[in-house]
Amino acid sequence: MLDLSRVLAGPYTAKLLSDLGANVLRVEAPWGDDTRGWGPPFTEIDNEQVAAYWTSVNLGKSVIRKDLKNENDLQEVRKLISESDIIIENFRPGKSEEWFAPWPDEAIVCNISAYGNDGPRSREGGYDIVMQARSGLMSITGDENGNTAKVGVAVIDVATGLHASSAILAALYRREKEGMGAKLNLSLWDCALDLLVNQAQNVIISGTNPTTMGTSHPNLVPYRAYATLDGEFVIAVGSDEQWKKLVEALRLEIPEESDWSKNSQRVEDRRLVDELVAKSVNQLTSNELESVLDSIPCAPVNTIKQALSDPHSIERGMLDSTAGINHVSSPHRFHD
Repeated sequence: MLDLSRVLAGPYTAKLLSDLGANVLRVEAPWGDDTRGWGPPFTEIDNEQVAAYWTSVNLGKSVIRKDLKNENDLQEVRKLISESDIIIENFRPGKSEEWFAPWPDEAIVCNISAYGNDGPRSREGGYDIVMQARSGLMSITGDENGNTAKVGVAVIDVATGLHASSAILAALYRREKEGMGAKLNLSLWDCALDLLVNQAQNVIISGTNPTTMGTSHPNLVPYRAYATLDGEFVIAVGSDEQWKKLVEALRLEIPEESDWSKNSQRVEDRRLVDELVAKSVNQLTSNELESVLDSIPCAPVNTIKQALSDPHSIERGMLDSTAGINHVSSPHRFHD
C-alpha cells in the first residue's frame, strides 16, 4: 500500500489496513507531514522530535520523503504507484490526476477530500472542526444552555477513515473475484452527514432542528451524566425494563400523578425524571453507584489515563509498543 495522504483521515485509513497486515509505504514532503509539528507533546523518532499526534496513526509504516514538484521525485513516486495494490491520496480534486493518471488498471485508488470531486464546494479544503461546524454536528454538541463545542477528537476524520478502509476492503474483494481495480472517492462532508445518524433522521421525520443537550439523549430518558459526591456518573437507560430496575435500585419515588413506565412518557417529562434521578445520585459516590446499578448500563466519567489503566484495558492488551513508542492497540481481534 502506498500512503500519499496527509494529516489524519487518509493516514488513519492506512493505519487501519496496516493493523490488518498491509505493508504500508508512506510518502511525505521533504519537510514532513504537518502533524509532525502538532504538539506538544513530542517524542523522538529517528533523532527528530515528532508530535504524539503523528505517532497515533503513522507508527509501523515505512516513510520516505519526496518533493512532487521535483520531476525526479515525481517519477519515483509514479514508479511506486505502478507497483502498489492500494494507493491512498488526499490531494485537492484534479491534482492527483494531473500528476499520476492513468492509474494502474488493477490498482485500488482511494481519494479522500473535504467535499468530494463535484458540487459547489468541491474546490474547498477543510479540517475536521470546519466539518463539525458546517455539517450541524457542532450544533448538537455542547451544554444545556446552547453553548456549542466540538467533539473531543477529530471524529469526522476518524469516521472517514473507517468508511475508506471498508470501501478499500470491498474493492479488494471485488478485484479477487473479477480482476479489476477501483477508483474510490470519499469526502469528509459525506461522512459527516452520515455520522449524524438518528439526529439527521429525527430532523427528516419531524422537520425540527435539535439543539445542544449536554450529555442528554434526544430520544431516551434517563440517559446522561449526573453529579455524584465525588465526580460525574453516566446512567444509560435504554429500555423500559432497565427503567424498572433503576427505580428499584435507587428506590425512586415516582409521583402518584406520573406514569413513567414508557420511555416516551419519560422523554415528555424529561426535567422531572432527571431531577428525581439526580436527587438520588447526588447522595452517593461513583463507586457506590456502580455497585448499586450492577444490572444497568452505567459508568463513571473517567479521564483518559483512568481508561488506559483500567483493569479491563490491561487484561485485553489495549496498550502496545511500536519502534519503542507506546500506543493504543488495534481493536481487531481474530480467533482461530
